Amino acid sequence: MAHRKKVRTAIIGVGNCASSLVQGVQFYKNAKSDDVIPGIMHPQLGDYHIRDIEFTMGIDISAAKVGRDLSEAIFAEPNNTYKFCDVPKLNAPVVRGMTHDGLGKYLSQVVAKAPGSTADIARLLKESKTEVVISFLPVGSEMATKWYVEQIIEAGCAFVNGIPVFIASSEYWGKRFKDAGLPLLGDDVKSQVGATIVHRALTSLFVDRGVKIDRTYQLNFGGNTDFLNMLERERLESKKISKTNAVTSMIPYQIDPDNVHVGPSDHVPWLTDRKWCYIRMEGTTFGDVPLNLELKLEVWDSPNSAGVMIDAIRCAKIALDRELAGPIVGPSSYFFKTPPKQFKDEIARQKVEDFVSGKSDE
Repeated sequence: MAHRKKVRTAIIGVGNCASSLVQGVQFYKNAKSDDVIPGIMHPQLGDYHIRDIEFTMGIDISAAKVGRDLSEAIFAEPNNTYKFCDVPKLNAPVVRGMTHDGLGKYLSQVVAKAPGSTADIARLLKESKTEVVISFLPVGSEMATKWYVEQIIEAGCAFVNGIPVFIASSEYWGKRFKDAGLPLLGDDVKSQVGATIVHRALTSLFVDRGVKIDRTYQLNFGGNTDFLNMLERERLESKKISKTNAVTSMIPYQIDPDNVHVGPSDHVPWLTDRKWCYIRMEGTTFGDVPLNLELKLEVWDSPNSAGVMIDAIRCAKIALDRELAGPIVGPSSYFFKTPPKQFKDEIARQKVEDFVSGKSDE
């Protein structure tokens, strides 16, 4: 058997999302190329099988994680997601990252900072031959994200931005990656069936069936560190913008901002990594008659995004292979809440298929 090409991947932020992703690559390593896997487009995406994702390192600031192998760090507290797979030693060390604004008021109560200074991230990325870097930093880590992006550009890696700090959708950063000859995917990962995708689908249904949307809300709460972190309202701004635009971009007319509320609302510790979402939509139908819809969704938050990330990582590697640079529009539009360009989800999905098959380079 010919030597397979790998996708050498580093993870910034070894939390629940990283845990589900690393477990998932192990869990599906023997999947056949024609298997149907929940949450993965194809076990074999272009030249790359799920097992071809090879983790080079984790980057974190937690004393419970820094210095350990990634396979152990993903199960260290305060991580509390569903464990569905044992992970063997990966020989991928977790190194000390840069804190900046990555550790907010509430998170600092449950995360002890690792001693020592920040590792030379750009050098380590180069030395480990890392090709793709993904960010699972806490929401609101604006400064930390931008610092890491500089290291990633210097190291010559592709970047997949899983959080709502606007990089792929920013003209400035898009141009920086284009000028550096590096691909960029993002921003803010859209889960397999999460609150955003369900709200988008319902919004599209109302629009397609001619129901005028008057008011809508989406309330989310859960027990992971993401929700704990988002109790800091000032860290929420980009998240609210990202989630709101993901929904309102499906509505072809203006709706008063006061009539749309989308956002996290509270932290309930006993829910652990489960998220509960309530959606309400109020509309006007034929004859100005009202129609109201309410929905409750319960998910395990982190596994819900891991399959999406496995596809995004492989698309980033395909883009590297083709020497594409700047924001990769099609895959970003399907995998992320705030891509450089919004499309309806079925169109976005086709764009990914066209990208992978080589019919399109964006």
